[in-house]
Amino acid sequence: MSDLTLNNDNIIELDYYEEMKTSYRDYAMSVIISRALPDVRDGLKPVQRRILYAMNELSLSPDKPHRKSARIVGDTMGKYHPHGDSSIYEALVHMSEDYSLNLPLVDGHGNFGSIDGDGAAAMRYTEARLSKAAMLLLNNLDKGLVNFIPNFDNSEQEPVVLPALIPNLLINGTTGIAVGMATNIPPHNPAQVISGVIAYIDKQSITTEELMEHIPGPDFPTGGIITNGSALKEIYETGEGKIKIRAKTEIENSDNGRKNIVITEIPYTVAGSKTKLVEALSALMKDKVFEEIYDVRDESSKEGIRIVIEVKKDRDPQNLLNGLFKKTSMEDTYSVNLLAVNRQQPIVFSLKSMIKEFVDFQIEIYTKEYKYLLDKATKRLEIVEGLIRACDVIDLIIEILRGSDSVKQAKQCLVEGITEGIRFKNEDSEPMAATLHFTSNQADAILAMPLSRLVGLEILKLMDENKDLLDKIFEYKGILSDNKQLLRQIKLRLREYKRQLLTPRKTLICDEIAKDYVEEVKIEDIHVLIDRFGYTKSLDDAAFARTQPETLSEFSYIIHLKNTDKLCIFTAQGNMFTLKAAAIPKGRPKDKGTLIHTLCKINEDDIIFYCSFESLFESQVVFITEKGYIKQVSGIEFETARSQIASTKLEDDDRLIAVCPLSASLVLSGNMKVILLTEKGLSLAYPLSEVSELKKTGRGVKGITLGDKDKVAFGCVVDAGTESFVFNQKTYSAKKIRMRKRADKGQKANILL
Repeated sequence: MSDLTLNNDNIIELDYYEEMKTSYRDYAMSVIISRALPDVRDGLKPVQRRILYAMNELSLSPDKPHRKSARIVGDTMGKYHPHGDSSIYEALVHMSEDYSLNLPLVDGHGNFGSIDGDGAAAMRYTEARLSKAAMLLLNNLDKGLVNFIPNFDNSEQEPVVLPALIPNLLINGTTGIAVGMATNIPPHNPAQVISGVIAYIDKQSITTEELMEHIPGPDFPTGGIITNGSALKEIYETGEGKIKIRAKTEIENSDNGRKNIVITEIPYTVAGSKTKLVEALSALMKDKVFEEIYDVRDESSKEGIRIVIEVKKDRDPQNLLNGLFKKTSMEDTYSVNLLAVNRQQPIVFSLKSMIKEFVDFQIEIYTKEYKYLLDKATKRLEIVEGLIRACDVIDLIIEILRGSDSVKQAKQCLVEGITEGIRFKNEDSEPMAATLHFTSNQADAILAMPLSRLVGLEILKLMDENKDLLDKIFEYKGILSDNKQLLRQIKLRLREYKRQLLTPRKTLICDEIAKDYVEEVKIEDIHVLIDRFGYTKSLDDAAFARTQPETLSEFSYIIHLKNTDKLCIFTAQGNMFTLKAAAIPKGRPKDKGTLIHTLCKINEDDIIFYCSFESLFESQVVFITEKGYIKQVSGIEFETARSQIASTKLEDDDRLIAVCPLSASLVLSGNMKVILLTEKGLSLAYPLSEVSELKKTGRGVKGITLGDKDKVAFGCVVDAGTESFVFNQKTYSAKKIRMRKRADKGQKANILL
């Protein structure tokens, strides 16, 4: 192998930054113009336009049989769109979806997916043809109304834009993501859009408010309710904004005194994923996010959407509905961005400017159409006039034909009057033949004319056709010379299309403020049972009453509270966790329950006390720490919406050992005393009145003077008349502890019973 040598002449030096910038810009513009965004004139992306054109070339009109989708995709990809068959088939399927488009452009046969979210079958199994609406975009392609350009390999010609006779972009809408920009144009009612176009033609200075008298807002094929109708004016003026769409619902009576919320129309944003909405509603029921839901079922059929949410007895269905609108896609936001391509430029349009571009396009294609018709009529008039003249001298023409040696010689005589070489029977015929001056086209028609055209009725038909052609030529010239007449013709045809496409609106427009959901809970007494390992469950009053005392003795804590209350959990690290009583799983007395650390997300804290929030809120709470600090805190301070707060302030190496909620009456009685025991066996008792009331953020006051390496092991608050107390499964005498002052050292005494 010889060494490869490069001369300096073969090396192209490029600036990396400039090359990347240029290449990325070219790529971005290719995606924007040639892939992702629709043309404002026909409302189609390039792939959609190429699919429809390929189907038209295959003669798949609505009156013809369906053809395999694979054939359509193959022709589109091979001739016009070399970007992969899957993207082409997806676009074909989308154009057949009556839940995505107000006027589907493809008539699909077979499994083309569903509003539930089912995908279409493979292209080899499905068939398609053009819909009637698609023909309003494709008609008159043979009249030269739009320009054609070479395809990607110069082997075929394809239209730059289709000669759309209806405002497809507003009627069907579109969505697309390009590079650095995206389009999201909602669909509108066909008849209303056409009315708006006619109103613009009548008054080009029309305001947005006046246009909205004809086009009040988007009309989604799935129906639903637009709840912020007042925002539409600004959206139509700026081309950007957000529309809130809500499912349409009804409340019906059900069996056993229940009510049903029935969803009859879903938001447009949920179209193609209805099953996910049903699954989300079922999950809310299973996870008990909404206790009011008894059952969820999908009863939809070919007749329409019907999703039933069965509501429990004595619950407010309207309140539940408010919650469902907030928690599910039953109410969703549609972001409007009226972005489309105009003259190879992406532009954000207003409603009026988008209609203006369509009307300008109509003027252009109607002008070309009438020029085409004028040219066709003029050429036909030339032929008809020649045939009529030929009928007047038909004997002479027959004599010329019989005397000529060739058709060329006969035509030369008819056009130029050259009679040389032609054998005439009559002497007078040759001078007359020399005066014939038909046009070349007339001569061709005369020479091709069958003898049957010499019948009297046929000649009369030619005379009528001649008159009709003259009238048409006069009409066409009048239309082309007068812009008002041209616009009148556009309006006449638009009114006919409006009559054909007339359908009632599906989407309601209103201004409705979303109402808050008020959680409905049936208040009842429950008992929370917690064993020594922290496994927790709740029992209602009836189940608790049936539980044997031996079974209850196995639980370290039994807390009585309302199901609307919260369970408060204090830890040695000075934290308080709260858990909604309704969130504690219900169980049977013999069930194991759920670990409290899991329910509260307590990490490695050591739990020392449980109580209900209601009892805590109405109490004075005494806190005692290992280092002997003590304080009183009002229960009001623990009111919080958070699931975790600091219940007291601790030094770095201190721990909370006791939390004692006391009723206000007990505190005020003056009969309560504090008892403290240390690890080295010292004990101390003093009146609760010596303990100061502080904020929960305070450290507390000194409750006992501790010796070296000694710690408080136990603390409690008892009535002065209390005989004994239990600590570490041992019983101690409360009477043997002599009352002293707070912060004393304590005494060594045998108080164990």
